[in-house]
Amino acid sequence: MEPNSPPQDGSTSTKLDLKALDTALERRTIEFPAGVTPGGSINTIAVVPLGPHSTSQPIIVESPEQETPHYASLDAAANALRPSSRLASGSSLDVPDVPFYGAKSAALKQFDESRAATREHSAASTPPRSVAGIGSKIGKPDYSEAKIVLALVGLPARGKSYLSNKLMRYLTWLEYKVKVFNVGQLRRKKALEREKMQGVKEDHNANYFNHNNADAMKARESFAEESLESLISWLKAGGNVGIHDATNSNRARRAKIAARVSREPNLKLVFLESLCEDPAVIAANVALKASAGDPDYKGMSHEEAVKDFTKRIRQYEAVYETVEPFEWEGMPEERDENMSPQALEQKRVALIDAAARNPGANNPRLPLVTKQMAKNVSYLKVINVGKQLDIIRINGYLQSRIAYYLMNLHLKPRSIFMSRHGESQYNVDGRIGGDAPLSPRGEAYAQALPSLILDNIGEKPLKVWTSTLQRTIQTARHLPYPKLTWKSLDELDAGVCDGLTYEEIEELYPEDFANRDEDKFNYRYRGGESYRDVVVRLEPVIMELERQENVLVIGHQAIVRCLYAYFHNISQDDLPYINIPLHTVIKLTPKAYGCDEERYKVPIQAVSTHRPKPKTETNAQGDPATVEKMRSTSARNYYGDDQPA
Repeated sequence: MEPNSPPQDGSTSTKLDLKALDTALERRTIEFPAGVTPGGSINTIAVVPLGPHSTSQPIIVESPEQETPHYASLDAAANALRPSSRLASGSSLDVPDVPFYGAKSAALKQFDESRAATREHSAASTPPRSVAGIGSKIGKPDYSEAKIVLALVGLPARGKSYLSNKLMRYLTWLEYKVKVFNVGQLRRKKALEREKMQGVKEDHNANYFNHNNADAMKARESFAEESLESLISWLKAGGNVGIHDATNSNRARRAKIAARVSREPNLKLVFLESLCEDPAVIAANVALKASAGDPDYKGMSHEEAVKDFTKRIRQYEAVYETVEPFEWEGMPEERDENMSPQALEQKRVALIDAAARNPGANNPRLPLVTKQMAKNVSYLKVINVGKQLDIIRINGYLQSRIAYYLMNLHLKPRSIFMSRHGESQYNVDGRIGGDAPLSPRGEAYAQALPSLILDNIGEKPLKVWTSTLQRTIQTARHLPYPKLTWKSLDELDAGVCDGLTYEEIEELYPEDFANRDEDKFNYRYRGGESYRDVVVRLEPVIMELERQENVLVIGHQAIVRCLYAYFHNISQDDLPYINIPLHTVIKLTPKAYGCDEERYKVPIQAVSTHRPKPKTETNAQGDPATVEKMRSTSARNYYGDDQPA
């Protein structure tokens, strides 16, 4: 059958003008412009068979060659566009018993709800067994093939742990499995275990990090190797990105890492070097290290800690070797056809040992890995924490995402303010979604917001971001700052449930109501979105937030939850239940190891739209306080996830 011909099986069809139908469904009735007559030449552009039943009729979607005619009603449109022999004057439009996917308007939703049979066939083609009803549960992307060892390189106080923690939060938010393996944490944990067993505290002062301290060097090498082995085992067990957080400050150490990773055929190795020559940044990092409760300086005064840590940095500087391209060019001995693989390996080990004994500027500039070992090695060099980024041999999507994210980071002091819009009329009515205006109390909040922000930001510059929905724009209209409207900040799309109360959803779609409570992050409204969808569309917002300085985001409940979860590294299970009350401003101040938070409640009453997490047999953490306790802070963890009791 020709693509533009009607069905040949004897069935009738419904001819609809696409633009006229859309307009009629949205507006219900429209005026008939003078001089425009219905009919005209019609070109069929698609034949769309809808519905799984044999009795279903196809709809022929057509487009007129001339200006689209307008009709007084939907019935009038159908009368004009159907052949007169098939539809008597005044007859109602006979549309097949099939769903309209992606329904948005109230009229289309009413039509959809009137066709009960369509709900049986609107789920995804292969939904999880637990999902029934009109919505669907979407699965996590398959990242099983993404396996990266990200080995940090850099002197102490150069921002390595800052970069590793930022990357972990970002990639975790995008649903990659990421874990930081910090060699310093392992060293401190081992020392604490020995202290408890033997009653003797080890002194990890600057002398411990002297390259000439043979015993300490041996111990530190063993910690680095143990950490790397744990990382590789974790990746093989299902992880995606393992971050080896250590100085890895000379070519010999990096060559050992490259050789070990090369024995794993599915792993890629990326070195991430952090170089910093800004005295102000280094001084701030040293001061933070000396005052943040590091067990290495327990019992020392702040001045003593700063002096000892500065001496430790000097010990590393004496033997530090920056990452350079020649490291990965392959050993010259590979060109010797008479050298056996065993002899080549012996030569390589001998060169590594020699380089390890005499690291630093006087070390011969020779590659310490073979071409085979180096073929899966890439590296990034971050200079002055974001002012310059060198990208060398970066391959693939995930490595590119890491590089792009690092391009957007900076260390300038800043605050990120987040607030929901003022109370809307839909909030008062208990309805979700929509584009309702502010209630009188919401308008009062909008008028009170400028003084609250001014008290906190002072004379510093600030940008205000809103969604395209009127309740956020109305909330921001009294703020005397530059404003930017983001479509990406629009509220989670509730699809056919848009504008309904939760009671109405439970009555109309009981299976969907239960399924969303079962897995709120993954549940997608029919014709709408899931929290997972919202996270994906917010990635450009996150990138821009990392680039900016002071920003106030006026958004919606689901939007603020997702952004808040990114900055506080909150899990997907808990993200949809974060309590973000109305008429409250949240101030986040990014720090090296997290975010400090302050909340400002404006004394204007508003309804509560928070629905706590349901308690189940597998999850007894239903109260919002539990999520608050799980939130990370800017305090550093000095012993890792499994800190000794």
